[in-house]
Amino acid sequence: MAGIKQIKMTQEGLNNLENELEELKTVKRKECSEKIKIALSFGDLSENSEYDEAKNEQAQIEARINEVENLIKNAVVVKEDEITTETVSLGIYVTIKCLKNDMVDTYKIVGSTEASPAKKRISDESPVGKAILGHRVGDVVDVEAPQGIIKYEILDITK
Repeated sequence: MAGIKQIKMTQEGLNNLENELEELKTVKRKECSEKIKIALSFGDLSENSEYDEAKNEQAQIEARINEVENLIKNAVVVKEDEITTETVSLGIYVTIKCLKNDMVDTYKIVGSTEASPAKKRISDESPVGKAILGHRVGDVVDVEAPQGIIKYEILDITK
């Protein structure tokens, strides 16, 4: 049997998953159960679209609960006191400059389950995240992108 993949994440990411799991188990399950109960009161299940929708929602909630439980079970949290600002690593903020267009952005490097480019949180497994990991301020790194190689300079690393 192959080893179970450990999922790296920040403490914040783990906390968010635990909160989501609690919400799913206590609130969402109950809401869905009520919807099913109401739909059952309508009678004939063969033509009851409310019942079908509620059962589909229940299946989605249960699948998400299972997924989140597995993520939590396999989580490896990067400890805050182990994070240094000498090199780019999980849990830090990095300011990079795209040498192609001189755009400067600051991102937090997070685990793949926490990634949200819109919130400036990039995964350590993304092309940019993977390329800059382990590098220092002043380093120029090549990132393989669909449009070709893009060079980024690391300007700053902070906690």
